[in-house]
Amino acid sequence: MISEDRFRRIYTANFDPLLAYAIRRVEQPEDAADVVAETFLVVWRRRRDVPPDDEVRLWLYGVARRVLANHHRGGARRERLGDRLRQRLRAVAPADPGTEVPRRLVLRSALARLGELDREVLMLTFWEGLEPREIAAVLGLSAPTARARLSRARRRLRELVGHDLGPPGHELDVMTGRPTKEGR
Repeated sequence: MISEDRFRRIYTANFDPLLAYAIRRVEQPEDAADVVAETFLVVWRRRRDVPPDDEVRLWLYGVARRVLANHHRGGARRERLGDRLRQRLRAVAPADPGTEVPRRLVLRSALARLGELDREVLMLTFWEGLEPREIAAVLGLSAPTARARLSRARRRLRELVGHDLGPPGHELDVMTGRPTKEGR
């Protein structure tokens, strides 16, 4: 096991060469600093395994190499996750949000004119994707009552907006209704 004093000497003598080693192997200099910090953390944890002074630098390069491998694997995982998230966002987001603004404004105005319970039933249906039985559980109603309230709320919204939003349970973004002739 190495003493704290020996660890400091190893750190001082090898920090710069390990940093240069890492900088040449990562895309961002900040990542190189993280690799070196993680390398010395491993050294501290494995201080019983630190070889004699004449072998320590090569051992440190081996540790740094494994830390770099972990770093690159983590980067690849983050990139795959980012790709999946970007795909999901593209599937959810409209192609041109600007074209939706007039419809959204009309629909927001119509929703604001509805009663609180009607608005909540519609939002739970369209935004949260809940079915009437699930809405009943959320609002503390019976399933038949929730279905009736949803039907009435849809009818009231159609009267305000001027068109049908689709069949019950249809997953439609409530904010993309057609504007009335007055709203055009």
